[in-house]
Amino acid sequence: MNDGALSHVRVLDLTQHLAGPFCTKLLGEYGAEVIKVERPGSGDVARRLGPFPGDRPNSEASGRFVYLNANKRSVVIDLRDPRGRELLLDLAPNFHAFVENYGPGVAEKLDIGPDVMRERNPSMIYGRIKGFGLSGPYANYKVYDSVATAACGAYSVTGMPDGPPLRPGVTFADTGTGMQMAIALLAAYVRQQRTGEGDLIEISMQEATGNFLRTGALNGWGREAAPRRTNRTRPPTDIYPCKPFGPNDYIHVIVVTQRMWDTFCTVIGHPEMADDPRFATPEVRTENGDEVHDLVCEWTHDRTKYEAMHELAAAGVPCSAILDTHEIWTDPHLKSRNFIQT
Repeated sequence: MNDGALSHVRVLDLTQHLAGPFCTKLLGEYGAEVIKVERPGSGDVARRLGPFPGDRPNSEASGRFVYLNANKRSVVIDLRDPRGRELLLDLAPNFHAFVENYGPGVAEKLDIGPDVMRERNPSMIYGRIKGFGLSGPYANYKVYDSVATAACGAYSVTGMPDGPPLRPGVTFADTGTGMQMAIALLAAYVRQQRTGEGDLIEISMQEATGNFLRTGALNGWGREAAPRRTNRTRPPTDIYPCKPFGPNDYIHVIVVTQRMWDTFCTVIGHPEMADDPRFATPEVRTENGDEVHDLVCEWTHDRTKYEAMHELAAAGVPCSAILDTHEIWTDPHLKSRNFIQT
């Protein structure tokens, strides 16, 4: 176990799948002692889900299980057995926080809801992650990451304007909800240390994921739907193909200020664009977006995505090569910062 900032915090973890385990994983990374309760026989569901090293199933080495449950300890308890339930209740006084993300009504069916647990430990912080929350017309509906993403509006703003909504590539509903629960638990812990009182925290995956839409959800202030904007917003903000033109050989560029625009034009070898009436303002650049795109592509076609990135970024233009999921393992910057840990 890590000896970190939360080394004196004890968390009883009854979570599964991803949102809940990601929350308690974060607490464990900061040093909390996290005790994960697993079912007899099969254990946590993540043990049976890949990817597996060498593509061979191994309950002890599932990549998903290791990623989500590093820095935790496990205990096997059969909560369907009255003796197992009583054992869990006996553990309650030894923990600062309890976290569960069972499906609708499961904690109540097992008779380990907040009233029951906090009767054994009145100062306990009881955290609950639910798909649509505990109230409202959708409260009994089951949710996974993609469902919460669809329900919060993220699908609707992803894709081409004349095409269907698309699933975003990042699974931020599970991880985002887990992060927000971890923050809420820490806030409640600060209060617990000050007052000795516990808390009941409920987070809906739909609502937590909606927080990541940010200003996109404010379009029309609820009077109209935000459009799908693709990769191009205000030109030259877009993605551009680079040699050798593989599926991810692109660079993303974003230009926000006039200074960035002037610098960008100089770097790509077209300083005259900065004074061209067709491109003088963001509004007219939007009207002539295809022309801007074609001129930039002439420059990127002679460079790899890394070469283009280094030239633009060194001059002060925000950009990045489009890294695929293999390249993030070998990216020199991430390696220099020890992002990948064993």
